[in-house]
Amino acid sequence: MTNKIINRLISFNILLMVFFICFIISVRIGAVDIPLEEILKIIFLGESTDNQIILMDIRLPRVMIAAVLGAGLSAVGGVMQGIFKNPLVDSYTLGMSSGAALGAVISIVTGVGVFGYATTGAFAFLGAISTLFFVYYLSKTKNKVSINSLLLSGVAVSYFISSLISFIMLLFSNKVEHIVFWTMGSLSSATWQKFIFSSCLIVPGVLILNIFARELNIMSLGEESAHYIGVDVERLKYILLTVCSIIVGAVVSTGGTIGFLGLVAPHIVRLIWGADYRRLIPYSAILGASLLMLSDAIGRVIIQPAEIPVGVMTSIMGGPFFVFLLRKQKSKGA
Repeated sequence: MTNKIINRLISFNILLMVFFICFIISVRIGAVDIPLEEILKIIFLGESTDNQIILMDIRLPRVMIAAVLGAGLSAVGGVMQGIFKNPLVDSYTLGMSSGAALGAVISIVTGVGVFGYATTGAFAFLGAISTLFFVYYLSKTKNKVSINSLLLSGVAVSYFISSLISFIMLLFSNKVEHIVFWTMGSLSSATWQKFIFSSCLIVPGVLILNIFARELNIMSLGEESAHYIGVDVERLKYILLTVCSIIVGAVVSTGGTIGFLGLVAPHIVRLIWGADYRRLIPYSAILGASLLMLSDAIGRVIIQPAEIPVGVMTSIMGGPFFVFLLRKQKSKGA
């Protein structure tokens, strides 16, 4: 027992070290490189330097938002893979991200922004949850959900929604630049206000998901076994999927469509630390935060003075990983 606790502490500390290394790299590099010593002086001593505004008003809120969004997407990916018992499932492959983007785009083109930033978030949430339950019921046959049907439905709905967004862009050409932000995923307009908004939804959401780790562990034994043990499986699914939708809505309304992160981070955690959801959810959140910060940092510097949107970076990283998982699943079935 003692060895297990020590191993968990070591693993957790290693993840935290990875997180802080990625955080420091992300804060330091960009169009202007800021030395670590100067960063520490600005943050902890309040010194006024040439780079103070860049750090405090541009770089730091962007990195903090990347951490929160990465944590949310990765926790959602891990939970959804547990609900549907398939490592190929995440908010992107099930169409939730596309649905949230469509909701945000509708908010933009209709001009329903009199209540400010939160209105776009509400539309993104409605888009995410509507798409998720539509895909879920589309793939449901005789009270059973086929994983293949679920994935095919998710991909089909995602393509359909992408076509709708393209059509909307054609009709509202004056707002194309704003819409492209949601479809490609970007953190370039990060502010402290957006960080507070996203944190208020995503952080509690991840904590709620973690509360149900025990029930997810029981569900991994099979839904019938979980039912006999006393878990209300259908109620649990609705609660978890609703919380996941809120998180995805907050992510998309803040940073646009960011794909594949919820696929990659939980799978890496499973490979290294196993499938116990008491570790999988928090570890995925920390790793996802690290990966998104690092992806955004690389995207900022790789083709300076321009930058690659973070959604493009995660897709470049996650696409081959998705193919790897698909081939692995195929070889298992063979």
